[in-house]
Amino acid sequence: MSTITPHAVIAFAGAHRIASGQLALVALKAKELLDRNDAATVLIFDDITSEQVEVDFRGSAEQVLQRLSATAAAAVAAEHPAGANVQETARGPGRPKLGVVGREVTLLPRHWDWLNQQSGGASVALRKLVEEAKRRGEERDLVRKAQESAYRFMSAMAGNQVNFEEATRAFFAGDQLRFEELSEPWEIDIRDHARTLAARALAPASAE
Repeated sequence: MSTITPHAVIAFAGAHRIASGQLALVALKAKELLDRNDAATVLIFDDITSEQVEVDFRGSAEQVLQRLSATAAAAVAAEHPAGANVQETARGPGRPKLGVVGREVTLLPRHWDWLNQQSGGASVALRKLVEEAKRRGEERDLVRKAQESAYRFMSAMAGNQVNFEEATRAFFAGDQLRFEELSEPWEIDIRDHARTLAARALAPASAE
């Protein structure tokens, strides 16, 4: 559970979506609902990670916003502590920060033969191979995070919905049509957001 997020959020009261957008605006909508009905249960989710976002709704709307602002300021200060750039500014002349660095690479003769035949030579070929591997790794990481986000939301909001287990199996199997079929009976707002999150994870796989 998080107390602050840089992303948009989405709030639910029970099975009904009540607001989405920036945290401060969503918090105000949730506060209005809770002031009218203090028995309501409101859950706020980060729209990217589906982590639940904790908001202290005590006091007035102004006090709620003040606490959110103070928490955000503290998070920024923690990420950028004073003096963090002292070492960088004190840096003397030398290689650029993103410059080429020479390191020893040990390969079999056939690997060197192949690299030397590539356009630009061994160094250029190695850099291209590294960049390609890095890109593929980042794509896999994005898919994994999207899967985790979708399942995190579904576990919190759809665990009691009909076909939940079968739908999640279809989701992790990459079967988008089957997932949508099985999630059709779910409460509309839960179903629609779950499908949005699932599409983020399933679209890259279906595009390959």
